[in-house]
Amino acid sequence: MFNFKFMGIFLFASIILISCNSKESADTNEVKATKPQAGQSGVKDNNSQKNIVKIAIGSKDHTTLVAAIKAAELVDALSNAGPFTVFAPVNSAFDKLPKGTVDDLLKPENKGKLTDILQHHVALAGYKESMLRDGQILGMVDGTNATITKKDGATFIDKAKIIATVVASNGIVHVIDEVILPPAKK
Repeated sequence: MFNFKFMGIFLFASIILISCNSKESADTNEVKATKPQAGQSGVKDNNSQKNIVKIAIGSKDHTTLVAAIKAAELVDALSNAGPFTVFAPVNSAFDKLPKGTVDDLLKPENKGKLTDILQHHVALAGYKESMLRDGQILGMVDGTNATITKKDGATFIDKAKIIATVVASNGIVHVIDEVILPPAKK
């Protein structure tokens, strides 16, 4: 015959176990929710084509640019899907700026100014060099424009010469020999 007393003990033990597991799951979820989450730059993928940020990080000629991107907190933005065209000044381009300019821009209190300068190096589209035309005006992320010039077989953006091009998973990187400064705000 069926033992109702045994069935009652079994049900009581099951309820206790379920409620304990539910509390443990809730506690675990609370811990997970409080951990800081990485943005797009935190995605680990060693098999796909590198994005713009990973290309810059892998270049010994762009360490100053990478430091600036980090200081301006633009790593996640430039790791997103895009497409972006980034005009990436080499370290020697930053060296041409007046002494102390880069150090000053990297200070936390100058983050806004640094962000404006960096965003003046980014267009929201994937412009291959062959797509850039003499006299073409590009709208840059900072809200200002930059002008393309073709001269003696070379392509320039404002006064910066494109010296190399690298295709990224989220756009195009044009390596340039000058830092292009946005026009003064009125």
